[in-house]
Amino acid sequence: MDDEARPPGAAPLGVNGDNHGVDATPTPARSAPAAARRLLVPLGTLAGVAAAFAYVGAVDPNEPGHYPVCPLLRLTGIYCPGCGGLRSAHDFITGDFGAALGANALAVAGYVLFAVLWVVWAVRATRGLPVRFDLKDAHWWGIGAVLLIFSVVRNLPFGSVLAP
Repeated sequence: MDDEARPPGAAPLGVNGDNHGVDATPTPARSAPAAARRLLVPLGTLAGVAAAFAYVGAVDPNEPGHYPVCPLLRLTGIYCPGCGGLRSAHDFITGDFGAALGANALAVAGYVLFAVLWVVWAVRATRGLPVRFDLKDAHWWGIGAVLLIFSVVRNLPFGSVLAP
């Protein structure tokens, strides 16, 4: 079969009209640049979070004047679910995990959850698979309930261990 009679997109034939046993069709290869491009967003997110943690690790929130005071705590004296989060992040990044848990245990759980979800995201992005976390209404209600219960318990006398 000559080149004019070959279907469009077919590999050209060799000198004697055959392809000498070599499959000349292009094979889709996993290219390293494509995988790196898919990792740009997860790596950018990680860089932003790492920069924020580096700043909080370098600028101690226990020293007054560096960070604003929680408005809910200032106005009402009630600890919100985020109170102690900066101190928790500072202790976590400096390796004092016990103090991090004491400042805000829910925040530490959030750091661990972020790390797990980020690894899942990065692995799936590297493989070219979509990442989607579909939270149902019940999940959002559950998250709200955990935040509410945490806030209430840490403001009661028996839950003072959860207060920052």
